[in-house]
Amino acid sequence: MIAKIWIIFIMLTALIAGAALYYLQVYAYYVEIAPQDANVQLVSLTSGDAEPIAFGNFKAIDSDSSPLRYRACYDMPASLAMLTETYQIADDAEPRVAPGWFDCFDANQIGDDIQAGVAVGFVGQNDVKYGIDRIVAVYPDGRAYAWHQINACGEVVFDGNPAPEGCPTPPESTR
Repeated sequence: MIAKIWIIFIMLTALIAGAALYYLQVYAYYVEIAPQDANVQLVSLTSGDAEPIAFGNFKAIDSDSSPLRYRACYDMPASLAMLTETYQIADDAEPRVAPGWFDCFDANQIGDDIQAGVAVGFVGQNDVKYGIDRIVAVYPDGRAYAWHQINACGEVVFDGNPAPEGCPTPPESTR
């Protein structure tokens, strides 16, 4: 009889721990970003600086627990032709999967569309945090999707190696 009680206790504990872990990974720590707090930019080909651009229908989430949890969906009135002539294209754009409840962002579809040439990936901002860039995928109809992605400097430094030439000095916390 006591063995049954222990088994039930262990099973309930595992179920509660599993549910808590699921909640913490999928829902906790995320916050919605209000449109007035949006920082929608693209990196200029001429200056190399991130410049603000017009946008609408902004919806985004972020988290303090990781710089890679940023996802955004919005519309841009600028034409794709003008954007490709004015802003830096991200050759290695690979969207990261968003939580299922953030349904405007489909990383698999965006990634497939970038590879097929249906959408174009741009650098939205270099080094949002050290080693992390904001990437923006834009469709011809004006839909845009943004996420954070590890850049070449971050890849090397986060693996524990010294920063390669041409990379900014990493912050103390990464050394």
